[in-house]
Amino acid sequence: MLFNSASFLIFLPVVFVLYWFVCGRYVRSQNLLLLASSYVFYGWWDWRFLFLLIFSTGLDYFTGLKIQDAKDPRWKRIWLWISVSANLGFLGFFKYFNFFVDSAIRLLETLGMQANPWSLKILLPVGISFYTFHGLSYVIDIYYGRITPTRNRTDYSLFVSYFPLLVAGPIERATHLLPQLEKRRTFDDKLAIDGLRLALWGFFKKLVIADTMAVEVDRIFGGYEQYGGGNLILGAVYFAIQVYGDFSGYTDIARGISRLFGIELLLNFKFPYLSRSIPEFWGRWHISLSSWLNDYVFTPVALQLRDRGRNGMFIAVMTTFLVSGLWHGAAWHFVAWGGLHGLLYLPYIYRKSGLKGLVPRKEVPLRLRDIPSILLTFMLVCVGYILFRAQDMEVAVKYLGGILSSPLSFDAYFLKSSFNIFIPLTFIIDLVHRKGYLTGRYSTWFLVTEFSILTALILALGNFGSVEFIYFQF
Repeated sequence: MLFNSASFLIFLPVVFVLYWFVCGRYVRSQNLLLLASSYVFYGWWDWRFLFLLIFSTGLDYFTGLKIQDAKDPRWKRIWLWISVSANLGFLGFFKYFNFFVDSAIRLLETLGMQANPWSLKILLPVGISFYTFHGLSYVIDIYYGRITPTRNRTDYSLFVSYFPLLVAGPIERATHLLPQLEKRRTFDDKLAIDGLRLALWGFFKKLVIADTMAVEVDRIFGGYEQYGGGNLILGAVYFAIQVYGDFSGYTDIARGISRLFGIELLLNFKFPYLSRSIPEFWGRWHISLSSWLNDYVFTPVALQLRDRGRNGMFIAVMTTFLVSGLWHGAAWHFVAWGGLHGLLYLPYIYRKSGLKGLVPRKEVPLRLRDIPSILLTFMLVCVGYILFRAQDMEVAVKYLGGILSSPLSFDAYFLKSSFNIFIPLTFIIDLVHRKGYLTGRYSTWFLVTEFSILTALILALGNFGSVEFIYFQF
């Protein structure tokens, strides 16, 4: 079921009414309803993969308890590796089996050896990367004593499969979400209004900005050989606007919907295109993923290699971003995208102060003199997006080659088209949000006016149900 589908517009009000008017007095009934609704939401896409979700949930719930109850450290490690191996095994089979088989075949053919091109046609379960990371963080945190496991199956199952975040995040932590699920929620009209407001902005970003830009991105990337360098650069910028509107739009919808049920989800985006460096970008883009990778990949590797100084830090950064690339997709162009971002960390690793962590921990206020560094960072991110968006590595290399070898020409169609307004509009929306103008308490007439204008724009300009959310494929 998609947020931008007619079925969801029926599903959500039904769940909302049942949640507050039938189950509102008891946390157990609230959670049972949300759990059942989450399974309906997920099963709407393909009910067969519900069994994989339920099995993965049960495995991590069981191993979490076993790790907590084990007296012998060896058994704690055994239960941990059972969970980690099973989770990564499922993820590897469904997401990477064909990738590794095809890569091995091509390597053998390059070496002059014949190989039978055999592979399975495996359908990728929606959201498997997200709920796998939920389960892994839960079990690893129990092993290291950061949390104690819940013994309520319903609460844990809902933590993994809560429908607003199930298929595209944000990647929640048990320390943040589980305490909210364990207590009874009461209706808060201000929180609900904030939720509706946030969700509407999310729909605007997705249906109006992202889906409009998607048409132009497909046009340029689909026919890149016939365009000059200027148009190819525009294609990368258009995709930057599309992917941000699409993914941050999804997150805004998810967080807004969740507020309708009295549950707050993690912030996942924080004005990423106003970043002054690549590390700052990753502190603002897909925050739940970058913090997960920092805690469960970068930090353990960096600690293991701490005796190697900055070289060890470089290996830790590259390992983390290669994992990030593979997490995003089973293809070499995603690995190359991750590797590029790892290489872009080099100046911050080897400078005198060194890199203190995967992302900066302190926020520094923006100043006018930061504009050049913001533009440079955005340009580097757009170069990476060419690798991210291209069909494969061959297309990515040719696309980049076209930028470098073709005249810096622009078609009049792209220069004169009205959709170009979405480029500055995206930055303006970020600045307005940054100032807090869209999160304050306003009068009823102001909110009604804002909601009416947004709704009218979405209905008039939105592209309903025709473009799937980009991160559903991950």
